[in-house]
Amino acid sequence: MTENKAAMTAIIFDCDGVLVDSEALALEVELAAMAELGIADDAQTHMEKYLGLTGPEFYDAIEREFSRVHNRPLPPDFRATCQRRYRAAIDSDRLVEIAGARDFVMTLSCAKAVASSSSVESLERKLRRTLLWDHFAPHIYSGEQVARGKPEPDLFLHAASHVGATPAACLVIEDSTHGVVAARRAGMRVWGFTGGTHMLKPAGQHLLDAGAERILRHWREAEALWAAQR
Repeated sequence: MTENKAAMTAIIFDCDGVLVDSEALALEVELAAMAELGIADDAQTHMEKYLGLTGPEFYDAIEREFSRVHNRPLPPDFRATCQRRYRAAIDSDRLVEIAGARDFVMTLSCAKAVASSSSVESLERKLRRTLLWDHFAPHIYSGEQVARGKPEPDLFLHAASHVGATPAACLVIEDSTHGVVAARRAGMRVWGFTGGTHMLKPAGQHLLDAGAERILRHWREAEALWAAQR
């Protein structure tokens, strides 16, 4: 264990892009819908701006961007269009776990939780479809359940309190800079994860710059690294 760092007694996982390979599907939906509005970003810029935000925060940000570009309100059906496309993607055979995630989770004897910006309903659909739900329930927490989403610390503090762990004893695993910042603000250690298919080459450095201690490139690396923290 690293000197002057508390022993870790709990792991808090983000869901999308960490346990479930859903961020690539969401990115596909969002980029297409935004292109239809005439406010397209490239994938890297889009992820830097929006990855890790709750749904309401994402739609508020798109509303501001659309108004800035077009000087008129966002079309009222934009949210419904995205939600319909999200659901179709989630319910398809394209939704899979991140390779090795379930195997790693099954090795853990410590407290563990999921803390995600996804809605309560969406979290359950994704985790059940990928056979991960039963490995975490009831400790599955949504940004809908706290006052402020990532990058604020509320969600991670909420999860830690429910699993009975102090913030200093929690390790967070995140794929977004918003999530990394939230974990650091919560007083937790955080590792960046770049094993999702949505990740581009610069992703790991962005997570380190945001405050992640190290980068996990795939779940095969995790077991030995976690054992060294105990």
